[in-house]
Amino acid sequence: MNSMILEAKEIYKSFFRLNNQKLDIIKGVSFELEADKITMIVGASGAGKSTLLHILSGLDYPDSGSVKIKGTDLFKLSDEKLSKFRNQNIGFVFQFHHLLPEFDALENVAIPIMINGKSLAQAKKEAHNIIELVGLSDRAHHKPSELSGGEQQRVAVARALANKPSIIFADEPTGNLDSFSSSKIHELFRELNTNLKLTFLIVTHNPELVKIADNLFEMKDGLLTKNK
Repeated sequence: MNSMILEAKEIYKSFFRLNNQKLDIIKGVSFELEADKITMIVGASGAGKSTLLHILSGLDYPDSGSVKIKGTDLFKLSDEKLSKFRNQNIGFVFQFHHLLPEFDALENVAIPIMINGKSLAQAKKEAHNIIELVGLSDRAHHKPSELSGGEQQRVAVARALANKPSIIFADEPTGNLDSFSSSKIHELFRELNTNLKLTFLIVTHNPELVKIADNLFEMKDGLLTKNK
C-alpha cells in the first residue's frame, strides 16, 4: 500500500462578492494524496479546483482546516518558514508559464536553486541537468520569447523540478497549448513519474491528460469525490 504524502482535513474557503454576498467555494474538503502517483482533479469552471490546489500547495490559506505535507502542518508555519518549505518540497506548474522574460531557459531554472542557497555555478550545473531531463538541452540559452508555447511549458516544468520536490502541483498545465504540445507534456509527466517516482497533483479540463491519471477526483459544488 502506498503512503499518503499529503493529508488535508476539513478545508473551507469562501469569498465575498462586490455586493457583500458570501460565496462558499470549498465546503469541508478532506483529501489524501497518494505518493508516487499521478492524481488529477476535474470539474466545471468555477467549481473551486484551482482554489483547492492553491491551498493544498500552500499558495493560499483556507478559512479553516489543515494541510500536512510529509507530516508538516503548512498553516502552522510562519510565512518565512512556509516559503522555505515550499521551495524545498513543492514544485508548481501554472497554465501560463510565468517565466522571467529577461532570462534564458537555463537561468529561469537556476533561480529557485540559487534561492535555496546554492552558488551560481552549482545552480547552473544542476539546472542544465534538469533542462536535459525535459529534452531541451539545445534550447537552454534561448529566452522565453524565442521558444514555442510547448517549449516554454517544458521550461516551467523544469523550474518546478529545480529543488527535487516531493510533489509537483499543476494547474491546467496544457490549457494554453495545442494538442501536439499537450501530448508531449503528458508524456513528460508520465516519464517523470515513472523514472523519478515523482508525485503529481494536476487540475485539468483536458480529457486526454486524464487518461494518464492513476487517481481521479471530481470537484463539484464545493466538494471532492473520487472517480477512479
